[in-house]
Formats: sequence, C-alpha cells, structure tokens
Amino acid sequence: MEDYMNGSEDDYYYSSDQESIDGLGNEDSESLWAPSKSPSCKVITKESLLAAQREDLQRVMDLISVREHHARTLLIHYRWDVEKLIAVYVEKGEGCMFAEAGVTLVGAVDLDLPELSSRVMCDICIDDVPVSDVSKMDCGHCFCNSCWTAHFIVKIKEGQSKRIRCMAHKCNAICDEAVVRKLVSKKHPDLAEKFDRYLLESYIEDNKMVKWCPSIPHCGNALRVENDEFCEVECSCGSQFCFSCLSEAHSPCSCLMWEMWTKKCRDESETVHTKPCPKCHKPVEKNGGCNLVNCVCGQAFCWLCGGATGQDHTWSNIINHSCGHYKEDGEKKAERAKRDLYRYMHYHNRYKAHTDSFQQESKLRETIRKKVLNLEAKDSKLKDFSWVTNGLYRLFRSRRALSYSYPFAFYMFGDDLFEDEMTKEDREIKKNLFEDQQQQLESNVEKLSKFIEEPFDGYPDKQVMQIRMQVINLSVITDSLCKKMYDCIENDLLGSLQFSIHNIAPYLSKGVERAVELTTGWSTQAGCNIRCQTADDQANVMLKKFPYPSIA
Repeated sequence: MEDYMNGSEDDYYYSSDQESIDGLGNEDSESLWAPSKSPSCKVITKESLLAAQREDLQRVMDLISVREHHARTLLIHYRWDVEKLIAVYVEKGEGCMFAEAGVTLVGAVDLDLPELSSRVMCDICIDDVPVSDVSKMDCGHCFCNSCWTAHFIVKIKEGQSKRIRCMAHKCNAICDEAVVRKLVSKKHPDLAEKFDRYLLESYIEDNKMVKWCPSIPHCGNALRVENDEFCEVECSCGSQFCFSCLSEAHSPCSCLMWEMWTKKCRDESETVHTKPCPKCHKPVEKNGGCNLVNCVCGQAFCWLCGGATGQDHTWSNIINHSCGHYKEDGEKKAERAKRDLYRYMHYHNRYKAHTDSFQQESKLRETIRKKVLNLEAKDSKLKDFSWVTNGLYRLFRSRRALSYSYPFAFYMFGDDLFEDEMTKEDREIKKNLFEDQQQQLESNVEKLSKFIEEPFDGYPDKQVMQIRMQVINLSVITDSLCKKMYDCIENDLLGSLQFSIHNIAPYLSKGVERAVELTTGWSTQAGCNIRCQTADDQANVMLKKFPYPSIA
C-alpha cells in the first residue's frame, strides 16, 4: 500500500477554484482530470442524423464509384459497417459484393426504352401501355408504373422499405429509391415520406455502432461509438447506460450477468413471503394458519414442503401427504437451498449497501459546494479547492464499481454460468485473489468517504491541509485499485474462460464517457453537388413531418 501513498498531487490535473465549483454540476466534467483524448462517442440529433449518414455514404461512393442509392443499398446490406464492406470488397471483389447486396451496375444492362410513340406489354398485368408509363430498374426489368407502384406500396406497408426487391421472378436486385419515391409520392405522399424515414432511420436501426438513447421520456438522440460497442456512455440528456444492452451502466458485470442479477433480485423479493405453485409456478402468498394452501389455478399444495396435494385434510395432517417424515434427500435439498439463499443474501446485502451509500453520497454535491464557499469566504491561505470535487467524483466512480463488483462475484464464483470452466481448487484461488482486491478497494473507499464528509470548512488551515493530502492520496489509491480490479477481471478471470465469452466495459478513470454532439464537414467536401442538395431537401421535409420514435 505504500506505493500508492507515494502518489502526489501532480498525478492529477486540477481546475481553478471557480471551475471546481462549476464542475459540481457535471460528475464527468473533463476539466477535472488529466488532458482527455478526442471523444469516441458522438450524439446524433435529429438535425445531424442526415449528415452522419451522408459521411458513410460518401466514403463508399468515393471508394467504389457508385451512385448514392447503390451506396445506401450496400451499407444497409452490411449493416452500415463500412470496414466490413471494404473487407468484402478487397477479399471477394466488386462483382461478388454487388451480387450479395442486390446491386446491379447501370452499365451492365441495356436501360434504353423503345421510342416514346410505341407501346409495350407489362409482364405483370399483361396490358399494353405507353412507354411513358413504364419504368425500368438497373437490373433491366421493365414493368408498368401501376404495377410498380402497387408493389412498392405493399412492401412499404409491410415494413420492407429499406430493401424493396424487383418484381421479376428470382431477381434479387434492389429497386432504385428515386423511382420508388417518385411513383409512390404521386398516389400516396404519406407513404413516400414513410419510405424516406425508414431509409434515414436505417442508419440507427441497422447499425450496431449506433443506438437510440434509452432515456424515458425519450430525448430524441441517438449515440454512435467509434471503436468498441462494449462500453458505457452518457447522452447529452444526462442518461448513462451500457451501450451493448441499453440497461443502466453496470460494469464490471457483463450484460448477461447483469440481466440475470436483476431478474434474480426481482424473483427473490417476490419469494420472501410467497412460494411457487407446483402446477402453474405462480407465486402464492399464505394468508392463514393452515399449511394447506390453494393456488388460483386450483392446485392445492403443502406450504411446508411445496409439494402438490389433494384438497382433503384433518386437524393433524393432509390426506396422503407426510412431509413431516425425515428424508435424507429432502434434507440435502433443503440444506442446498439454505446455502444458496445465504450466499445470495451475502452478495445482495453488500451490493445494496454500496448502492445505498452511493445514493447518499450523491447528495454531498450541495454540501461540498457550501463548504467550499465557506472556505473561500474565510481569510485563508488556501485558494485552490478543486481537490474536494476531484475527491468527491473519485468516490462516486469507485463506489459504483465496488457496488457492481458483488453481482459479478456472485456469478463468477457460482455454479450458474461457469461451473464447467474451473475446478473447485482453481475457483477458490481466483475467488480469494479477487476478494483480496475487492476488500482493499472497499477499505480505501470508506476512508475516502470519511474524509470527504468531514466538516473541514470549520477547521484551521493546517488541519484542512492534512485532509487535503489524505483526499488526494486516497483518490490516487482508489483509482489504482479500481484499475487493478478491472485488470484482474478482464485478464485473470473472464480472459481465461474457454467455453464462454463475457465482455465488460473498460474502466475509465474519468468515469462514464460523455458523448459530444456530432459535427461534420461533409457538405464542404468536393463530393457535395446538386444531387446531394436534392436529397437534403427531401430529407429535411421528412424530418419536419416525422418526429423521432418514442422508446417504450
């Protein structure tokens, strides 16, 4: 522990006194910590969604020299993963990539129609129609506009707007979005706008690196991460969440662990005063003294052992049921159930205790603000109080990591997920290693909390300086211990698994990364032309008429 205590004030970047006060409104204020890298998470608003989509479209258009609707078809097929698209282009070639995505090059087929004065037969409705009432797709198939329009309307209503295929038998070509928009808008303008909206929102719905913010009520923002989808982010609306599963930020738990833990907490809270019906498995609460209880489904069962029974009973026993007799197997099951319950309560109580502490410590923001203002009002030699706010936010981050480390340990060293991954001896060794690090972190977090809560605004300067050094040193210690615990989890525990993969969000000293609003200079690039302006006008009209979807 002495190595940690050598950490000095220089290990941190401290803001000015005023910034330390203003920073209280933002737990993850980047001014609190060492110079930050460029944010890897961007907020996509309603206004910037089109620009974000255009960036990827332009990259593909420049790379393989295709039109915008072909680039969109390719990106939708590859789920807006430009790197994967490029890899397929390099490995399989242009022709194979186009065939898989349903793209037909314009030059590959004859798109010339007969003279305008002539008539042609539509192979769908078998009618002779003027050439002016016929549309031909890039694949070369030609049908009358009425049949095309009916086909497009059906597909849009079925929710297939993003990949409407040609009507021809066994043709996988994707129809030109400009033709779809032109024909549908004449008959159903509202469906044409819906079609445009689907194309635009495909950038979020089909893109694993872009997701809607799960805030309730919905803020209307989407977030895009640049590198790893297993991360925790904060939207500009203030909502913090796991980008992978969209639940609350829960590292060092994996998404599966957190899902199982929240379900177990709900189930256990229900079973404290209830028992499951042996027939329908719904929780049944006992509201009388008799140990023969009846479920709403009609099944009677014994409250003592949970076994199904008949309805008849006397004052002394239930007919044909004798769970009072000692049975060795039943005793073993009862002991196992008791051990499982005690084990769950051990981890849950500590998880709940640290969660409650976190909530209580979150109320310290205003208290700390007042303490700092009191110190500034005094005739004191101390002028910089950023160490208080830095220590407070370090307490928040360490407490949160500590809280979620208990559900992680519950599953890591239990039989639910990794029973076949480790021997009992190996599991015990790893458990002791992890718990040692967990206890070191817990001890120093409690010390930091104690010093933060001290009424130091009433202390003399010398005592304040002592508390200041303690807070600075403990902030360095808890940060280092958090890093060590995460490193142990990622490399020694989860990294050694052979049959399952569990990813967790990496530890960040500055806390959950706050996303910044996306800015793009695409419109100033050489690729911006009249065609792009037309698409801009169409998209802007659509954006005004269609709000973002609400999150249920």
